[in-house]
Amino acid sequence: MEQAEIITVLRDAIYTVIVAASPMLIVGIVIGLIVSIFQATTQINEQTIAFVPKIVAILLTLLICAGFIMNRLTEFILRVYDYIDRFTG
Repeated sequence: MEQAEIITVLRDAIYTVIVAASPMLIVGIVIGLIVSIFQATTQINEQTIAFVPKIVAILLTLLICAGFIMNRLTEFILRVYDYIDRFTG
Protein backbone atom coordinates (compact mmCIF):
# COMPACT_ATOMS: atom_id res chain seq x y z
CA MET A 1 0.00 0.00 0.00
CA GLU A 2 1.44 3.31 -1.07
CA GLN A 3 1.57 6.48 0.96
CA ALA A 4 -0.78 8.24 -1.48
CA GLU A 5 -3.41 5.54 -0.98
CA ILE A 6 -3.21 5.89 2.80
CA ILE A 7 -3.57 9.66 2.51
CA THR A 8 -6.62 9.18 0.27
CA VAL A 9 -8.32 6.94 2.83
CA LEU A 10 -7.48 9.32 5.70
CA ARG A 11 -8.72 12.34 3.72
CA ASP A 12 -11.98 10.52 3.01
CA ALA A 13 -12.35 9.63 6.69
CA ILE A 14 -11.75 13.19 7.87
CA TYR A 15 -14.15 14.60 5.29
CA THR A 16 -16.83 12.10 6.37
CA VAL A 17 -16.42 13.03 10.04
CA ILE A 18 -16.67 16.75 9.25
CA VAL A 19 -19.79 16.30 7.11
CA ALA A 20 -21.46 13.99 9.65
CA ALA A 21 -20.76 16.26 12.63
CA SER A 22 -21.44 19.61 10.98
CA PRO A 23 -25.23 19.80 11.57
CA MET A 24 -24.81 19.43 15.34
CA LEU A 25 -21.85 21.79 15.46
CA ILE A 26 -23.61 24.48 13.47
CA VAL A 27 -26.73 24.26 15.63
CA GLY A 28 -24.60 24.38 18.79
CA ILE A 29 -22.82 27.50 17.58
CA VAL A 30 -26.06 29.25 16.57
CA ILE A 31 -27.84 28.42 19.85
CA GLY A 32 -24.76 29.48 21.81
CA LEU A 33 -24.70 32.81 19.99
CA ILE A 34 -28.42 33.38 20.59
CA VAL A 35 -28.08 32.57 24.30
CA SER A 36 -25.02 34.83 24.56
CA ILE A 37 -26.88 37.73 22.98
CA PHE A 38 -29.82 37.09 25.32
CA GLN A 39 -27.53 37.03 28.34
CA ALA A 40 -25.77 40.21 27.25
CA THR A 41 -29.01 42.12 26.73
CA THR A 42 -30.60 40.98 30.00
CA GLN A 43 -27.30 41.12 31.95
CA ILE A 44 -27.84 37.60 33.29
CA ASN A 45 -24.36 36.21 33.87
CA GLU A 46 -25.27 32.65 34.77
CA GLN A 47 -23.01 30.28 32.83
CA THR A 48 -25.22 27.22 33.21
CA ILE A 49 -28.10 28.82 31.27
CA ALA A 50 -26.32 28.14 27.96
CA PHE A 51 -25.96 24.38 28.48
CA VAL A 52 -29.59 23.21 28.53
CA PRO A 53 -30.72 24.90 25.29
CA LYS A 54 -27.57 23.72 23.51
CA ILE A 55 -27.99 20.13 24.66
CA VAL A 56 -31.67 20.04 23.70
CA ALA A 57 -31.03 21.64 20.31
CA ILE A 58 -28.13 19.32 19.52
CA LEU A 59 -30.13 16.23 20.49
CA LEU A 60 -33.07 17.35 18.35
CA THR A 61 -30.71 18.02 15.46
CA LEU A 62 -29.20 14.58 15.91
CA LEU A 63 -32.66 13.01 15.77
CA ILE A 64 -33.62 15.01 12.68
CA CYS A 65 -30.32 14.39 10.85
CA ALA A 66 -29.82 10.77 11.94
CA GLY A 67 -30.79 9.40 8.53
CA PHE A 68 -28.38 11.75 6.76
CA ILE A 69 -25.56 10.85 9.14
CA MET A 70 -26.20 7.11 8.82
CA ASN A 71 -26.24 7.48 5.03
CA ARG A 72 -22.88 9.23 5.04
CA LEU A 73 -21.32 6.70 7.42
CA THR A 74 -22.70 3.75 5.45
CA GLU A 75 -21.32 5.18 2.21
CA PHE A 76 -17.94 5.65 3.90
CA ILE A 77 -17.86 2.08 5.21
CA LEU A 78 -18.68 0.77 1.73
CA ARG A 79 -15.83 2.89 0.32
CA VAL A 80 -13.49 1.49 3.00
CA TYR A 81 -14.44 -2.05 1.98
CA ASP A 82 -13.75 -1.06 -1.62
CA TYR A 83 -10.35 0.36 -0.60
CA ILE A 84 -9.52 -2.88 1.24
CA ASP A 85 -10.52 -4.96 -1.76
CA ARG A 86 -8.60 -2.74 -4.15
CA PHE A 87 -5.43 -2.58 -2.04
CA THR A 88 -5.22 -6.25 -1.06
CA GLY A 89 -6.63 -7.90 -4.14
